[in-house]
Amino acid sequence: MKGQHRWSYRGCACCDGSTLSLSGAKLSRRHFLQGMTGAAALAAVGLGQSPDAVAQTADSARPFRIDVHHHLSPPTYIAASSASNFGDPLMKNWTPAKSLEDMDRAGVAVAMLSVTTPALNFTSGETARKLARECNDYAAKLIADHPARFGSFAVVPLTDVEGSLQEIAYALDTLKADGIGLMTSYGDKWLGDPAFLPVMEELNRRKAVVYTHPTAANCCVNLVRTQQPVMIEFGTDTTRTIADIIFSGNAQKFRDISWIFSHAGGTMPFLIERFVRNAFLDPKAKATVPDGTLAELRRFYYDTAQTSNKGSMAALSAIIPVSQILFGTDYPYRTSIDHVKGLREAGVFTDEQLGAIEHGNAQKLLPRLAS
Repeated sequence: MKGQHRWSYRGCACCDGSTLSLSGAKLSRRHFLQGMTGAAALAAVGLGQSPDAVAQTADSARPFRIDVHHHLSPPTYIAASSASNFGDPLMKNWTPAKSLEDMDRAGVAVAMLSVTTPALNFTSGETARKLARECNDYAAKLIADHPARFGSFAVVPLTDVEGSLQEIAYALDTLKADGIGLMTSYGDKWLGDPAFLPVMEELNRRKAVVYTHPTAANCCVNLVRTQQPVMIEFGTDTTRTIADIIFSGNAQKFRDISWIFSHAGGTMPFLIERFVRNAFLDPKAKATVPDGTLAELRRFYYDTAQTSNKGSMAALSAIIPVSQILFGTDYPYRTSIDHVKGLREAGVFTDEQLGAIEHGNAQKLLPRLAS
């Protein structure tokens, strides 16, 4: 399963007049509005229906959803994972056709592709640089081969600062990737670590979208015999890196980075009092949140992958504006239709809010989706 490796609507005003553009192809406003008719139908018939029944309804609508948490497995990455003795069948058996089939069943127009954990954490040096380039080139080819269906958050070898800066330039300038994908931690360093400052400075200069995906830190792999890292450690590592970005001062210093955190921010919504009180308990922390911790948390974005349920969405939306919530599925580890159905069964959002979550917010955040 994932995480087992060696470290063991009715529409929204924001869509008026907009188009969806990827690799020169556009989805018109009419395309989206037709899709929204399908969303209203899903809301009407989705509750209590099986995934297949919901899928049949989705099939009748134009696709319009934007999935910001969708994984690809480039052939060279699969080969590298096999050589390094990690990886699961879902990752290794992924194909573009499988992604497109899943997207079509749930009315997903665009999936933003990223390499899943451990990304490049299992390798280093020139090998990591080469693998990053191969993965990003493969994603760019998929976008070219399937106009308006895919986007990309490019992988970089973050522990190699010079290699990361080179790959950021290549991915954003040459390949026109939509953003950069990072793991929540690298060994025992989280994303607020001073070692990564040159990369953060460059991402901030570029006003980049930075998508983050959890992994298991060195400290906590196989910590408890009965628990895989994916069960608890992934959410915890997301929480650690959010806290590190804020209380290192990076959130204040690099305000032009648009952060996306997976899985509704991990355990952050349930630890919100601890986050808020940290500025009162730690004198050093107070200077990093001059407007309060909540002000920083509410600027970030959070996806719905594996958290499209009442408990998670109620907790997240109680502290984070709906404008900062993005539709995500974690495909191939979960299906898109699971999340379409889960968001409706949760009963937390109105049709208009669902429209913002499922595409409107992503259109505003990602330039190629809003042009």
